[in-house]
Amino acid sequence: MALLIAAMVLVTFGVRYPPMALIGRWQMPPTVLGALRYVPVAVLTAITIPIMVMPEGELAFSLSNAYLIAGIVSGIIAWRTHKLLPTIVIGMVFFLLWRALF
Repeated sequence: MALLIAAMVLVTFGVRYPPMALIGRWQMPPTVLGALRYVPVAVLTAITIPIMVMPEGELAFSLSNAYLIAGIVSGIIAWRTHKLLPTIVIGMVFFLLWRALF
């Protein structure tokens, strides 16, 4: 088992380190840096939206979809407060309450 984990570490390191080492020595143009600012948001959106709108594998745009309702509420809270902790806590509480009630 330890050998398998060590092999996975080596493969992961071998694939990721060389590009980072090369890019670290190269000055990226401002347009590339500007575009890279949107990568985390795009990845998070690609992960969360399918879970919110298809919690059971089919589109579910209804009030009984706690994932969708809590996601919308969390988005509003994040937009208004710009704070991560209240967004997570209120979103989770809202999700659990909505799921229990509907």
